[in-house]
Amino acid sequence: MSAPNKALGQHWLHDRLVLEAIADSAELNSEDTVLEIGPGLGTLTSVLLDRANEVIAVEFDEALARKLPGQFPGKNLQVKNEDILSFDLSQLPAGYKVVANVPYYITSKIIHTLMTAANKPAIAVLLVQKEVAERIVAEPGDMSILAISAQVYAEASLGVEVPRAFFTPPPQVDSQVVVLETRKQPLVGLELEREFFRLVKAGFAERRKKLRSSLAAGLHRDKAAVDDLLKTAQISPKARAQELSIEDWKKLQGLL
Repeated sequence: MSAPNKALGQHWLHDRLVLEAIADSAELNSEDTVLEIGPGLGTLTSVLLDRANEVIAVEFDEALARKLPGQFPGKNLQVKNEDILSFDLSQLPAGYKVVANVPYYITSKIIHTLMTAANKPAIAVLLVQKEVAERIVAEPGDMSILAISAQVYAEASLGVEVPRAFFTPPPQVDSQVVVLETRKQPLVGLELEREFFRLVKAGFAERRKKLRSSLAAGLHRDKAAVDDLLKTAQISPKARAQELSIEDWKKLQGLL
């Protein structure tokens, strides 16, 4: 068995029941094309190949990418030795699905890559750090830029929890599946996307401060003007960024 590469955040998962539960979340059928990110030793790949029409596995580790095809002779598997962050998603068929045990250190970047692609997946089932999974599905009161970035494009829900003891070597934290079902229409239109996230980033720039202070600094406006903006949007001047819903942010953007 190949030794995990710590620099690439590799942790091997072997439990068949857990692997089956991860695949269950994607509701795969015999016509699906699945994009697997970081297949590693191919334990999840094996489950996916049993359920889907085709698996396209993108593996950054050259040695692992070289070995993987030989493990599944006669199966409809393509292995790409590439970085998922620069992989051309447009080459995949419309409606493809993503299933992956994601390296913790690039979780946010992977979600951003998938959700902002012109050719988005129909669904992305990602095994990530438990705390990150909870942040992604957060509701107003505990929102973050990550939660907003995911929920603008997808309906987010939690799947199976995976304790750290199920991995080799065990990571320092437990994991959990997060399921992102891509919306037919994002909550923010493409033409407004850039300004919307500029506003959100301004609001979260100084998370511990009240929203009026963060927006005044981030938007280069005086606090009186920001107070008027918040009042018109029916948002308390004492609110903090994490308390706002996506609809609140859309109301604010519409008043700028």
